[in-house]
Amino acid sequence: MAGRRYRHGRGPADPSQRDAPAAGSARGRGGTPAGQPDRDPAELAREICLRQLAVRPRTRAELATAMRKRGIDDEIVDSVLDRYDEVGIINDEAFARAWVTSRHHGKGLARRALAGELRRKGVDPDAVGEALDELDPQTEEETAKALVARRMRIERSAPPDAAFRRLVGMLARKGYPAGLAIRVVKDALAAEAETAEFADGLDPDALAEAAEPAGE
Repeated sequence: MAGRRYRHGRGPADPSQRDAPAAGSARGRGGTPAGQPDRDPAELAREICLRQLAVRPRTRAELATAMRKRGIDDEIVDSVLDRYDEVGIINDEAFARAWVTSRHHGKGLARRALAGELRRKGVDPDAVGEALDELDPQTEEETAKALVARRMRIERSAPPDAAFRRLVGMLARKGYPAGLAIRVVKDALAAEAETAEFADGLDPDALAEAAEPAGE
């Protein structure tokens, strides 16, 4: 019988619907559905910043990057960040000081490693220098000694030359200068060797006798 043929399970094709996008798939700038007015770019910029800052403190450069990735114009980026800087919501100097304190005491990082991290976050070199000035050489050396002392617990059974290389390498990766790393590790290994020699020379019977309570 003559007539139009239909594909199984489908009605006749509608040319007007052939190229229509799926509902809700079209988006305007900033995630606004197509056909609706775009959001105010400044409002969107502030929202992006606040979401970033809710996770952790951010530098001005980090926030600028986040906004530009969402297509915010440079003029609006600068305007929003200038305002946030003015009211103290962002402060690269305070960020750098807090970063140095946290990463040094938490991870044992030295000045060189900390400077690299702050530069990668876009902190101004002057702010980096001021923050690092608060980490004095004596504190840095004491932290290096503490790192080596903790690691010595798993290096005691290793040959001295292997332990030396691993310990110096550990300090180098954390940003400690080679001279300081070598000196701290050599002192720690020397102290360990003296302790071992002293322990080997002790008389177990004499120790047991000395440990007995007096008068028994």
